Amino acid sequence: MSLSFHWFLPTSGDSRGLVVGGHGTPMSGDRPASLHYLEQIAAAAETNGFEAVLTPTGSWCEDAWLTTAMLVETTETLKFLVALRPGLMSPTLAAQMAGTFQRHSAGRLLINVVTGGERAEQAVYGDFADKESRYARTGEFLHVVKSLWNSHEPVTFQGEHIHVENALLSNRPDPVPPVFFGGSSGPAGPVAAQYADTYLTWGEPVLAVSRKLDWIRGLAVDHGRKLDYGLRIHVITRDTSEEAWAVAERLLAGIDPADIERVQNAMARSESEGQRRMTELHNGSTDRLEIAPNLWAGVGLVRGGAGTALVGSHEEVAERLLEYSNAGITHFVLSGYPHLEEAYWFGEGVLPILERKGLWRHPNRRPAVAAVTPFANASSS
Repeated sequence: MSLSFHWFLPTSGDSRGLVVGGHGTPMSGDRPASLHYLEQIAAAAETNGFEAVLTPTGSWCEDAWLTTAMLVETTETLKFLVALRPGLMSPTLAAQMAGTFQRHSAGRLLINVVTGGERAEQAVYGDFADKESRYARTGEFLHVVKSLWNSHEPVTFQGEHIHVENALLSNRPDPVPPVFFGGSSGPAGPVAAQYADTYLTWGEPVLAVSRKLDWIRGLAVDHGRKLDYGLRIHVITRDTSEEAWAVAERLLAGIDPADIERVQNAMARSESEGQRRMTELHNGSTDRLEIAPNLWAGVGLVRGGAGTALVGSHEEVAERLLEYSNAGITHFVLSGYPHLEEAYWFGEGVLPILERKGLWRHPNRRPAVAAVTPFANASSS
């Protein structure tokens, strides 16, 4: 088994504390998401052996396509897991943009398809479809996109939500970018089974994650497909368990109770099944946040979306990751506060442990070159 690790690009800002908001609510950090700062995070991810960085989409953050395009020239091997929302753009345009990105980045694009779980936020963009319609549209969108990526002939498609006629790409992406997709509600499953290459889920206890993966596996078999599986979760890893939990306690102590109330009220209105499951892990309370060994639900008190973190020593965090991998997870999309420093804590602390176990290898490590002393063997004159 070879595991892949990805980092997160905080395009709404970063902080030494928890960044409040997201998933349809305003979000910003006290470290602005300047291009210079994001370049530092991308460089840290590349140096430490992360394969890609996930770049989110939403009204609370910078545009994912434009931001990552600007970072291509400042990196060498790092890939970009770019989030997009069906319904906010034409599938033909999305397919074309992917082809352009692949050519100019030398094949460093991965795509994260976000259906959208917040009706109010979708309305900001002029999208008033209900949840069922959004998932149905996502399926049609991906059908057209993947057809365009793989077809030498014009594509015509008439669906309930999407209609294209004689669509054809002059330059198809090479390689075709993998599609990452997540969703915990009933309508999400068939879309994942038919069109996802990697199904993503948030960090629930291992048994809950395993059951969800079994659900998607069964649906994928019905379509004659086999998917990869990924976990989106935060990390707080230190040399000792005590140090790591002290960081978690510091983050918790820095939360304003008013922010908990505001964010939890917003999350209570969410249409996202995944968000509901995240909220149920803590129910807005600061009590009993370690919901499983080394699994802390404190992030979700003030952050929408992924709301849990693995907290512990490097060895403990590595062990918990192996438990998820035994359930079928091979892609881990990680983040931490602040993202720049935490990339090094994880990269220098946890990844070497997994490398020694033969479960991971640095994707772009160059072989060491022996130093040569000029003229060392030259004869004396």
